[in-house]
Amino acid sequence: SCTKRSRQMSPADKTPSGAAVPDSAGALRDALREIRRLRSALDLARPKTEPIAVVGMACRFPGGADTPESYWQLLQEGHCAITDLPQDRWDPEAWFDPDPDAPGKLYTQRAGYLCDVEQFDPDVFGISPREAKGLDPQQRLLLEVSWEALERAGMSSSALKGSDTGVYIGMSTDDYGELTSALHESIDAWNGLGTMRSVAAGRIAYTFGLHGPALTSDTSCSSSLTALHQACRDLRNNSVSAAIVGGVNLILDPRSTITLCRLRALSPDGLCRTFDAGANGYVRGEGCGIVILKRLEQARKDGDTILAVVRGTATNHDGQSNGLTAPNGQAQERLLQQALKD
Repeated sequence: SCTKRSRQMSPADKTPSGAAVPDSAGALRDALREIRRLRSALDLARPKTEPIAVVGMACRFPGGADTPESYWQLLQEGHCAITDLPQDRWDPEAWFDPDPDAPGKLYTQRAGYLCDVEQFDPDVFGISPREAKGLDPQQRLLLEVSWEALERAGMSSSALKGSDTGVYIGMSTDDYGELTSALHESIDAWNGLGTMRSVAAGRIAYTFGLHGPALTSDTSCSSSLTALHQACRDLRNNSVSAAIVGGVNLILDPRSTITLCRLRALSPDGLCRTFDAGANGYVRGEGCGIVILKRLEQARKDGDTILAVVRGTATNHDGQSNGLTAPNGQAQERLLQQALKD
C-alpha cells in the first residue's frame, strides 16, 4: 500500500518566475499511460498487417520435379516439361484432329503431365484399398504432398492432432468423377465421396485430425491463390495458428480440354510464348503444390526455417470487359494497388 502525503511547497519547487515545477512522478505516469495506449493500438493493428511466413513446402510437378529442389534445378537448367499425352490416359488417335474447328476433337494434346498418377500407398493414411480405388487421384496427391510439406516444416502430424490448423485448397477440375460416374453400376459410397471437390480439403483435415477451417476454393486459374489469400486473412485474425495451403490439377479426361480447344485458348504446338508476338495460346499442366504457413512472429518464436514471407494479398474480379475470359487492365491495376497497400 502507499500513503499520500501533503507538504508545503518549498522555494526549490518554484521556477525563478515563481511558477510551480510540474510533478515529475505525475508526468512519468502520464507518459506511461500514453505508451501503453500506443502499444495497445499497435497490437490491434498488427494482426491485420503482420507478414505471413512460409515454413515448409512440397510439390509434384511435370518434368520429374517431385521436390522443391528438383523443381528449382529444372528451372535453372531451362528444361521443357511439356510432353505428348501419356498412353495410359486415353486413345490419342480417337480424340485428335489438327483442324481446330473439328467438333468433339482436340487440336493439341501436349501438356505438362505427371507420371504414375495412379500410384498411391493407402496404408500410410489408414485408408482401405477399396476406398483408395474410389479416391480421385487429386485427393491422393493432396494427402501425399501435404504430409511431405509438414515433414519439411518439421511439424509432426501427430502433434498437430486437435489443433486449430486450417486447410485451404485450390481445385477446379474433377475429371475422375466424370469418368467414374459414366459407369453407373460402379458408383458406391467411396467414389461418391472420393470425387467430391468439397471433400478434398476436408479429407486432409480428417486424416491429420485438424480442427481449423477446411475450405476448397474454385476460382478457376486463381484457385490456389484465392486459397492462399483466405489463409493469410485467417492467420492474421488469429482464427488459425497454422495453415496447409495449396492446389492440385490432373487432366484425366479429354472433355475439359475439348472445351478449351473450342475457345481457341490452347497453343496448337504446346508452347507458351508469354509476352511474345508469336504467342498462340497457353498450355495446360498438372501438378500439386503445398505450402505451410504461420504468422511470422510465431514462426520466429518456434524456431522455424522461414523460406519466404507473404507481406500482402488482395483479390477482386475484372468485372465487365470485352469478353468473359478477357482481362480488364484497370481492375488488375487496382488489385495490385490493394495488394501493395495490404
